[in-house]
Amino acid sequence: MTTTMMPSRTTTAVLPPRTTGGSDFAVLSRRINGAGLMQRRPGYYVGRLSVVALMFLGGWAAFFVIGSSWWQLLTAAFLAVTFTQVALVAHDLAHRQVFRTKRPGEVAGRLAGNLGIGMSYGWWMDKHTRHHNNPNHDDLDPDVAPEVLIWATESALGRRGLKGFVTRHQAALFFPLLTLLAADLKVSSIKALRSGTMKRRGLECALLILHAAGYLSALLIVLSPVQAIAFLLVHQALFGVYLGMTFAPNHKGMPHPTGDEDFLRKQVLTSRNVRGGWLTDAALGGLNYQIEHHLFPAMPTPNLRKAQPIVQAYCAEIGVAYEETSLVTSYRQALRYLHEVGAPARAEHAAR
Repeated sequence: MTTTMMPSRTTTAVLPPRTTGGSDFAVLSRRINGAGLMQRRPGYYVGRLSVVALMFLGGWAAFFVIGSSWWQLLTAAFLAVTFTQVALVAHDLAHRQVFRTKRPGEVAGRLAGNLGIGMSYGWWMDKHTRHHNNPNHDDLDPDVAPEVLIWATESALGRRGLKGFVTRHQAALFFPLLTLLAADLKVSSIKALRSGTMKRRGLECALLILHAAGYLSALLIVLSPVQAIAFLLVHQALFGVYLGMTFAPNHKGMPHPTGDEDFLRKQVLTSRNVRGGWLTDAALGGLNYQIEHHLFPAMPTPNLRKAQPIVQAYCAEIGVAYEETSLVTSYRQALRYLHEVGAPARAEHAAR
């Protein structure tokens, strides 16, 4: 069952109101637990973490072996893929999919996020938790807050200068802007740490400094200055593009809730699944099963594929639309929505 739920041209889509008193999710949860899909998968995570660790260490080993050469741009591309896979592992750690208790997950998460890729694990976890609690909510989901890109029509009006230009052309600029995502994660991490409200602030700062010192030292010691700049730009740009492409299909262009929906409808109707085989699963880190992940965020990644037919059949049973598309179609829907949201800004600009 595949349905498309795209919002109207100039307004934010509204979800149907709560109708079942919250009992529908309890029924689904019993079915999922009865199938054993919430059980840990230690063997899977030992294998996955080992592969990602080997990619990380192997990529940097190749960097030092190759030395001062323009072939290092291929190493930069490989490490961009590796950094994204590390980020996807950190995502699973944050959701406590890997370890049974909180402490080892936090330790591993900070090592992967702060030390491994230069992003504050604590900041991202807080942001991502708020996203999960209220996906696509205009006021409560930080992922759709009106910043560089605008996801709600009313926020598109009145923007001037560079912001106005970006809003008017945000669909065309979406993928180019992803090249700045890695830098934005670092800037946001520093801002969060400077606020002084984050737990284990000293540890997070120390790990981020170690990452920056090690990363920049490696580039300056091994490469010529021009090569070091080229490596940094290629690596960080491709890292941002790949990371952004793993998250873009999940909610962009899907309805925005009002807050009156029950848990199941709030999570299902705002999320989109992406069809594909094992390669899609690996490339997107299991986030292609976004509906199942939002319903059961602690479910181990390999169990999401098994949960998918159960969730899809249950949604059909209770009359809840279940969105599933190809990867290309998911991007097309997100870009079309960005273009539609920017329409009032283009009309406003043309009327001046």
